[in-house]
Order: sequence, then C-alpha cells, then structure tokens
Amino acid sequence: MEGIEIPRRMDVIRKHRGRGGLIAAVFPIHYPREIEDVLYEHPKVQEAAAIGIPLPGKGERVKVFIKLKEGQTASEEEIITFCRENLAPYKVPKYVEFCDQLPKTLVGKILRRELVKEEAGRQAGEGAKKKGE
Repeated sequence: MEGIEIPRRMDVIRKHRGRGGLIAAVFPIHYPREIEDVLYEHPKVQEAAAIGIPLPGKGERVKVFIKLKEGQTASEEEIITFCRENLAPYKVPKYVEFCDQLPKTLVGKILRRELVKEEAGRQAGEGAKKKGE
C-alpha cells in the first residue's frame, strides 16, 4: 500500500481492508485517539499511545504505552481502573507499559507504527524462546 495517502481520520490501530482499525472481538472499529484522550485526562499521564496487539485466535487487544509526568508513579491496575471508569469495556486496555519516552516524528507526533514494530519484535522473540526451550 505504498504511495497511498490515508486521511488522518483513518489513522487507527490495526490493518482492516488496508487502512487501519482495531477489531476487538465482534465490536466495531474504534480509534486509538479516543483511548489516548481518556488517558490524557489522568492527572499522572504526560503522554500516551494506544495500539492493537494480536492474540492468536482472539483478534487484537488494546495495549497502551504511557509516559508519566515527572515525579509521578502509577500502577498498571490504576491506569486500567481509570480506563474502566471512562471507556466502553471493549476499549479498556488489557496491557499497560510505562516508558521514559515515546518515539516521535520531528514535529512531535507519537509514532504508533514504531511501537507496533517494537511490539511485533518482542512477540517474535518470545515465540522463538518458547520454541527453543
């Protein structure tokens, strides 16, 4: 799909008909920005990015990457509880990862595709470890 310009509103989590949308079980496509907007409301969150990670036989689940404000600490459970209070159940992240920094473009936009690439590399590495054991 190189050379095809995709409008900003189509900047979503997973490939769906060549564009990008997250399919969570049988629920409709939703956009990562909606999840990120809720996370930005959390008083300890400085930056956030949401991606979809594939689970064999279960489609995808939401994973969020969070950079906390300086001097703040938070737990995975705290973030998930906050999301449960503010999002539909199928949009609540199943996984939370805290980061010191998130990959960005030169103008400061978070690069979700880099996070997806890193996550795919981790999953491939874990799969290779399991096969080698």
